[in-house]
Amino acid sequence: MPTRQQTHIDRALTNISIKYMNEPSAYIADKVFPVVPVNKQSDRYFMYKKEDWFRDDAEERALGTESAGGDYDIDNTPTYFCRKYAYHKDVFEEDRTNSDDPLTPDTDATEFVSDKLLLRREIHWASRFFVTGVWGNEFTGVSAGPNASQVLQWNDANSTPIEDITNKATLIQSTTGKRPNKLVISQYVFDQLKNHPDILDRIKYTQKGVVTLDLLAMLFEVEQVLVAGAIKNSANKGQNASMDFIMGKHALLCYTVASPSLKKATAGYTFAWKGLLGANAVGGRILRIPVPLLGEGTERIEGEMAWDMKIVAADLGTFFKDVVA
Repeated sequence: MPTRQQTHIDRALTNISIKYMNEPSAYIADKVFPVVPVNKQSDRYFMYKKEDWFRDDAEERALGTESAGGDYDIDNTPTYFCRKYAYHKDVFEEDRTNSDDPLTPDTDATEFVSDKLLLRREIHWASRFFVTGVWGNEFTGVSAGPNASQVLQWNDANSTPIEDITNKATLIQSTTGKRPNKLVISQYVFDQLKNHPDILDRIKYTQKGVVTLDLLAMLFEVEQVLVAGAIKNSANKGQNASMDFIMGKHALLCYTVASPSLKKATAGYTFAWKGLLGANAVGGRILRIPVPLLGEGTERIEGEMAWDMKIVAADLGTFFKDVVA
């Protein structure tokens, strides 16, 4: 009688395959601050001096006298420079010819290259905006006895995250006239907030007590709460993977406009160079480059993105470092 090994030959399944990658929703680099498409790799932009617009200079005018007058200053020194980032994956003729379904070497290479660039951009965003020493206001989470520049970490049941956020929002508003409208939190922070007793108590009669981002936005009086959930592997190839969230255990409260605008204040901008041939509005493009020196039919799937990330109004942001343990 034939054995199972004789009656069945293992083949690759065509209806499933396994691949790890960050979900598109985990990346927040293009969701916090507006993307400014620019035609030139570098340029300048103007900033009106804040102090001139909030000074009380108007005076009572006596009959037959001149009115009080003055002027405002403009700073034309701020600049941007979009650096170009690139990555490639070679696809060989043998890959296409010998790959079984459902493998698609060209599509897989395009997704691989694209995700590498998105990951680089996310890490760059974190290094520019989700760090200490760059924003106008900064507070550090501590486990006990916070001073004026600290907050009790939000994993503590006695902490007051709602008050912390609203008080710091009022602090920004008191010096800029703008109330923050976005809160960016890491996954670690979100996990603690959605189980915090104060927050659960306030939403216990809504949606079966389930904490959603929309509910958090209402509680914190902001338009949007974003969870930065992307992860990275900090180990080199060939080493054991070392995985963790990119954004640590921090939070950023800021005011930002919905789109690039004239005469509008915003905490930050991402400048995207779209002047390269075929580049899209976020400064990215995918190229298929024949590489016959590596073998007939070999193509290099190469991706490029060019950007610069700038804090343009540091006083419109408050950073919370290590706000959970």
